[in-house]
Amino acid sequence: MRPLQNVLRHIAFVSSIFLLSVAAGCSKPADKPGAGTPATSVSASAQTGSKLGDLSQFRAIAADVAALVDKGDLPGAKTRIKDLETSWDSAEAGIKPRAASDWHVLDKAIDRALDALRASTPKQGDCKATMDDLLKAFDSMKGKQ
Repeated sequence: MRPLQNVLRHIAFVSSIFLLSVAAGCSKPADKPGAGTPATSVSASAQTGSKLGDLSQFRAIAADVAALVDKGDLPGAKTRIKDLETSWDSAEAGIKPRAASDWHVLDKAIDRALDALRASTPKQGDCKATMDDLLKAFDSMKGKQ
């Protein structure tokens, strides 16, 4: 019986070390380049950190939406902005606590863009203005640390 207890104790010890090392690996701050975020083709200036961390993936989606609006493809822009809404909402718990006021600035800008694109009859000018404002809001966060 004694050898079985020793084996179980050893397994518990090794398991706890493993779990602690995994937990330590998960606590990397997301605002450091490459810390748990996939590499994107966004320019280095767009990857500059903010209090909220690396916002480049969200800005890249917003830039895609803005390009679709500029082309007059409002249905395509409406579809693509859903990706921004989904990813932004999914990341809220990790981003918002870092700088709640900055998060709210971006969240409101995203909401205005969503409203413009989801209007019963979206207007090109309104959509373009809200997307320009959204991109400016993302850009205003760069370097805020």
